[in-house]
Amino acid sequence: MAKKAKTSQPANAMDYKEHDKTYDIFIKFSVWTTAACVALLIAMAFGFFAGGGLIGGTLLFAVLMAACWFAL
Repeated sequence: MAKKAKTSQPANAMDYKEHDKTYDIFIKFSVWTTAACVALLIAMAFGFFAGGGLIGGTLLFAVLMAACWFAL
C-alpha cells in the first residue's frame, strides 16, 4: 500500500492569482474579438454599399482598429 504525499493545501484549493490572470486574459480577448468583428462589419458595409470598394473598406478597418487601440 502506497502512502499519499502530504500537502500543505487541501486537494480542492484554488490558485486565485492564476485564476484572476486567466480571467483577465479571457476578458481582453473577448473585448478585442468583439471590436474586430464590429469594425469588420462596418468596413464591409462601407466597402460593399457605400462605394468604398476593397481598398476603402480595408483602410476603414485599419482606422477603426487603430481607434479601438486608443479607446480601449
